[in-house]
Amino acid sequence: MLTVTAEDIGKKYRREWIFRHVNLTLTAGTSYTFVGPNGSGKSTFLQLISGVMPATEGKLAYRLGDKTLLPDDWFRQVNIAAPYLELIEELTLQELLTFHQTFKPFKAGMATGEVMERMFLSHARNKEIKYFSSGMKQRVKLGLAFFSDAPMVILDEPTANLDRQGANWYLDEVQQLGADRLLLIGSNQPEEYAFCPHVLSVMEWK
Repeated sequence: MLTVTAEDIGKKYRREWIFRHVNLTLTAGTSYTFVGPNGSGKSTFLQLISGVMPATEGKLAYRLGDKTLLPDDWFRQVNIAAPYLELIEELTLQELLTFHQTFKPFKAGMATGEVMERMFLSHARNKEIKYFSSGMKQRVKLGLAFFSDAPMVILDEPTANLDRQGANWYLDEVQQLGADRLLLIGSNQPEEYAFCPHVLSVMEWK
């Protein structure tokens, strides 16, 4: 089982502390939502947890069972979907999914065709990503996070650019994630995390 421990974590940009002295233990098998207004530090914290950016102070520790994971191994354990992450727009959807599998396979038994069907994007398999609408791109990002085989899933502003049908698809899929997953959500939209048992305000870290 995956466990992430944050010990006295802080992040500073220039002279301003975004947050300080954050102490948390996050355990697989449940979900956590980090809430707060835009600019409050939700995305920054999730990027620290994912390993995308370093902390200014403190320590992050990752354990999978009885094994401590090194930074070079950590990225294999994380699926992340966020508005600020880009897709390779020159590839078709089929090419993107095939390429993605070379470094992060899909869940056991899932082929690219099934992944596209679960995204409701089979009709666009041969279309280049650059010609996708913003909602289609967001569905691809979420689909890669939902269906790739990793114990942690991080979703930042998950329904950004989605219409009502897309938002309903998100809610259906996110609640089907396995009980062995650790789910982290960054949101200020209650409908995105109504199912989540742990809701933490980043404003309390100021």
